[in-house]
Amino acid sequence: MASFLRSTVRVTLAVFMGIAFYFLTVFISIWTAGRTNSNTNAEAIVVMGAAQYDGVPSQMLESRLQHALNLYEDNRAPVIAVTGGKREGDRFTEAETSKRWLTERGVPQTAIIMESSGTSTWESLSNLAPVLQDANIQKVLVSTDQWHVQRSVLSLRELGFSATASPIPNGLWNGVVRSPVKYAKEIFGVGVGRIVGFKTLLSITG
Repeated sequence: MASFLRSTVRVTLAVFMGIAFYFLTVFISIWTAGRTNSNTNAEAIVVMGAAQYDGVPSQMLESRLQHALNLYEDNRAPVIAVTGGKREGDRFTEAETSKRWLTERGVPQTAIIMESSGTSTWESLSNLAPVLQDANIQKVLVSTDQWHVQRSVLSLRELGFSATASPIPNGLWNGVVRSPVKYAKEIFGVGVGRIVGFKTLLSITG
């Protein structure tokens, strides 16, 4: 009996340590991706949606848009794709707000494509996928926060795109990028999504 208990404890500890090591490597990969900004050009810049307030982008969304605008003005891609739906009671979607913000700063409407119904990372990107495909776009840069960029890139790759991270710099908005809660959620989401797929992850977590 004592031998059985010792074996059970050893197996339990080994499993726990294996899981802990896996999620540690996920954290390192998220941290690294958030601090790696490629010089690669692309066919479109994908801006991940975030909260908006009656047509005015939140600080988080504006920082993502400003980074995308900087990339666009640096000729890194000729098209900006904006994403995000709206919450009940809102008059504007995140994508509509993003498009207006960009056009007010000189980006032609013809250089902007939209997905305006998604309410999560996977929903937004899976809804955007056929829009990108219709425009013959396959290679994209992703503009989002450092903690969020790896999930976005991996989701796009699961959808068949060649996606490269372009996280916003710390200086543009350094509030949530340092949030342990955001990183904890991403560690779980990316860790599980890598195993089961991000589409399946959404069906599990809702």
